[in-house]
Amino acid sequence: MERDLSPLALAFIGDAIHTAYVREQVLKGKINKLSNYHNLAKKFCNAKKQMQTLEAISTILTEEEKEIVRKARNAHSKHTAKNFDEETYKKATAFEALVGHLYLTKQTKRLLQILEISMKEE
Repeated sequence: MERDLSPLALAFIGDAIHTAYVREQVLKGKINKLSNYHNLAKKFCNAKKQMQTLEAISTILTEEEKEIVRKARNAHSKHTAKNFDEETYKKATAFEALVGHLYLTKQTKRLLQILEISMKEE
């Protein structure tokens, strides 16, 4: 199935997986109001943070992962970024596509490694 999906389709599922992971990690923290959960999750679920994560992991990507990232960065989307420049948005999309690829190919250990890196604060 994964091989038949476009890079943007991989990004679509990758966004959902990343968001679910971040929300789970936020919930594992101390008890908060719902608005606090949302604000905590927003720190990690945005194009800038996803771009930064992609840049942080660039030296540890396999050749296959680099190819997924390259295809996703070069994919033409009709959607435009609201709050970020186009380059940031493309790199965030590439990060999401990588997450989607790892999830759909059941590379759980590698997926968790990258998701954990995405939760590191600067």
